[in-house]
Amino acid sequence: MDGFKMCIDALKENVLIKLSQMLDNSTCGWRQLATAAAKHPKFQCSEKEMTSCSLQVLHPTGSPARYFLARLSDRRCAVDFLIYCLKEIDHQEAVQLISTTMAELIRITAQPQSQHATPGSQVVLTCRASGPPGLTYQWFKGSEEISDQTGGSPQLVLFPLSPAHQGHYICRVSHGEKYVFSQWAHIRLGSSPGSGSSLFPGSVSGLQIVGQPRSQVVSEGAGLRLECRAKANPPAQFQWFHNSNPLPQKRTPVLEISCVTTEHRGEYRCKVFNLYHEVWSDSAAVSIEPSTLSGASWVEVDRDFDSQEVFRSTFGMQQTSEESSSSKSFYATDKVALLIGNMNYLHHTPLCAPICDVHELTNLLRQMDFKVVSLLDLNWQEMQNAVAEFLMLLDRGVYGLLYFAGHGYENYGNSFMVPIDAPASYTSDHCLCVQSILSRMQEKQTGLNVFLLDMCRQRNFNDDVIVHPGLLKVTANIVFGYATCVDAEAYEVKRENTSNGIFISFLKQRVCENQKVTVMLDKVAEDMGRCAITRGRQALELRSNLSERRSLTDPIQTSACSASQSARNLQWAVAHDLPQSQCLHFDCGVKVQLGFAAEFSNVMVIYTRILAKPEEIVSCSAQLTDFTEDVDVDLKKSNQDCLIDAGSLCLTEDKLPSPDVPSLYTRICNLQRLKKELTFTVCLHYTYSNMDEEIQERLPVLVGKPLVSKLNLHQRPPTRSFFTDISLDSLGFSECSSFAFADGLAPSSSTSNASLFQEMTSGVDSPALLRSDNLPEETDCPEFLLSSERLVSSKSLPHSQVNETNFRFSDMCNFHSL
Repeated sequence: MDGFKMCIDALKENVLIKLSQMLDNSTCGWRQLATAAAKHPKFQCSEKEMTSCSLQVLHPTGSPARYFLARLSDRRCAVDFLIYCLKEIDHQEAVQLISTTMAELIRITAQPQSQHATPGSQVVLTCRASGPPGLTYQWFKGSEEISDQTGGSPQLVLFPLSPAHQGHYICRVSHGEKYVFSQWAHIRLGSSPGSGSSLFPGSVSGLQIVGQPRSQVVSEGAGLRLECRAKANPPAQFQWFHNSNPLPQKRTPVLEISCVTTEHRGEYRCKVFNLYHEVWSDSAAVSIEPSTLSGASWVEVDRDFDSQEVFRSTFGMQQTSEESSSSKSFYATDKVALLIGNMNYLHHTPLCAPICDVHELTNLLRQMDFKVVSLLDLNWQEMQNAVAEFLMLLDRGVYGLLYFAGHGYENYGNSFMVPIDAPASYTSDHCLCVQSILSRMQEKQTGLNVFLLDMCRQRNFNDDVIVHPGLLKVTANIVFGYATCVDAEAYEVKRENTSNGIFISFLKQRVCENQKVTVMLDKVAEDMGRCAITRGRQALELRSNLSERRSLTDPIQTSACSASQSARNLQWAVAHDLPQSQCLHFDCGVKVQLGFAAEFSNVMVIYTRILAKPEEIVSCSAQLTDFTEDVDVDLKKSNQDCLIDAGSLCLTEDKLPSPDVPSLYTRICNLQRLKKELTFTVCLHYTYSNMDEEIQERLPVLVGKPLVSKLNLHQRPPTRSFFTDISLDSLGFSECSSFAFADGLAPSSSTSNASLFQEMTSGVDSPALLRSDNLPEETDCPEFLLSSERLVSSKSLPHSQVNETNFRFSDMCNFHSL
């Protein structure tokens, strides 16, 4: 890459910090620099962007200049253009800083190559370097400088070749007092090609590139082929580089990529080497253009700050993007989903549907091999930390999906999810901005970003702050599925003990279809539009820039030894590690099985079963009591004979081992708030045949920190709202996940399974649970789709005025009515 093409991101961080300090002033600072940079249309900043820069002063370590330089870097601003703009505003100190720094970045990008030629022929030695503008070249033969007209240029021409030209040549590249030398190139004279002699006769070693890779303009979805041919003795080896980064699997003379995307644009070079020599090929610039223009010409205009224009064009682009994408199979390096359902709000109308919606979507996503973290009733701090953990599970090529069911609102194009502890008149400071989460997902270079927001989108008149979550990158892999339209409400339908949101009621029928995500959601929207009770009240809105035919059913494909894949498996497993089933032996001879099942990532069901008892004991039961204070246990619903009575609407007895054995069930909620290991007491009540008095025995039980409690979501309070344009580090999170064994609890071997329901094998022989066994019985009522009942909102009508029909609806967004 030539010096004038070097981007700002090539500068070291300490240099950028010094430069930012110089530009953080009002007289000759970043605002004046922005005005100068605006002469190039590519670097013009909108009023919103300028405001975002200014607001950085509100952060303890914020720098408007550093923020502005980052925006220039995102747009691939060249260093020489930055120097030009600094000269325009007469900031000599900044110019001197960058020039001095760039002088230290001189790097040889194309080495002169040893050659074997015949007398009278022409030999051209080439040396190219990257660095600051104004690099000078000096050629030497041995220790003598070549002073002819080609001796001061990147190319040294020897013509006509004579015996005096034989020898070793080297090039010196300098800028001021800084300089670097190229490698030596040896010029030899030999017989003419017709004599049949080899390039490197006998045992003489040598290396020469005889075919350079060529720059190309490739349509997105098409194939890319770059070739570097060389002659060498001993035989040559090859290593391809993309934007100065080595491509580990590309070690052949031909670089082939079957289907290119925008990630493949940039500079490609090949390093050719053997035992004695090393040479670099010329740089080949690869541009990726959209393939949606059929039969049309494409023209690109590059205009630098000297107003010099360069035109490049291609013709005959016959293949459409649909044709290209339909012939290609897409895959994910992994698939991760975070599902949050908020119901029990402290200061707002409670909701009913999220528990069933999250559970059903969890099972459907798990069928498509998603690693799912499902959480109920999170406060602000827990939501912040849960999202941070979700981001740490993402990586290049991973499919990321976020589903939220609960209260929400939309202001100025930004969507906000409301935690359960939000005050009555909440603002963006009390909520999480979805667009900010998206910007953090993009930093992970994910393959697909899907947001399914099952919440209201009405305006919050208590919040007049315009949030600037930061600029989003153009990645063409974003899908937003809103349960309702802008300024509209989302509804849920109730029947007996269960509820479903309108959105999930239709989505669950389509989500597993092997179709492009946007096509699948379009069908969901059409289904909703055909339903009489939702028409005119709630309609799905789809926003997307997805350019490829990516589906939620795409397979996962990773290398056999992917370290990131192994790390994600371990991290996910730790958050879903259940205590092992235990067999308790009481002094009276009764044997009790203690089992565990996960309903959600933060909700666990504990069951007790009497496995054996002496004949003289006529009745006995094992009940749980004295739970750790941090968790939420409804004492009125604990130790129940059936799961429904225990408050579990999603688990069923037949999904647990040995359903024919009577059990008592207790539901433990809000495990994310568990600050220490979970403890409780098993109290055995029994009666002998010849006694009327009931006897009790008690055994304490310690089960560690189950499921999501290991993440300590209640700790590490963020220092700022998540909507601010800051990194995870500033929130107190490191790039290594907190899925750690702080309590010395390593996950069992079964935790790598995608199922949330663990097999209880201690003391009971039972078959292994299959993935299909994870599906609970359907809890919704499909016949409501054909109902013609009026839509009733419980928040807009007093309870006494609501007709007691088979179906009742409640509004999911109530902030303006409280």
